[in-house]
Amino acid sequence: MSTIAIYPGTFDPITLGHMSIAQRAATIFSPVVVAITEMPDKEETFSLKERYDMVFEAFRDNDNIIVESFSGLLVDYVKSKGASVVIRGMRAIADFEYEFQLALANRKLSPSIETLFFMTDNEYLFISSSMVKSIAKHHGDISSFVPHHVAYKLHTHFADTREK
Repeated sequence: MSTIAIYPGTFDPITLGHMSIAQRAATIFSPVVVAITEMPDKEETFSLKERYDMVFEAFRDNDNIIVESFSGLLVDYVKSKGASVVIRGMRAIADFEYEFQLALANRKLSPSIETLFFMTDNEYLFISSSMVKSIAKHHGDISSFVPHHVAYKLHTHFADTREK
């Protein structure tokens, strides 16, 4: 019997840390759905379609990872997929309070859904999408933080900010 797990996020952009968590979850669950959502209160760098394309490319060789997008409440999406597990990544203690609040709210909305926290690998502890975007915006080297196709997309996106 397979257990579907949902790994939700904005993935704006996807990082090697995100990928590591999804790949590790895929060794336990089958399948893992990387579920990309929009956050109206968050300024996004890339459109939902652009983010979907980048995430899809990142996992194209992993048959146990499915990439989808959704809107609305996460618990409704999880139920619609027949899943009962939500995967959340944790980098440091600073992530805990926010992630814990989300997990408790989701449990209140749907007690049958469990949230599992995956600690990121040590080499990715400091990587965040926000940090990667900031480095890219200032034309720094992000090649050790994101897949190559994402680095290219970020540098292309921020190319117009280069000083002449």
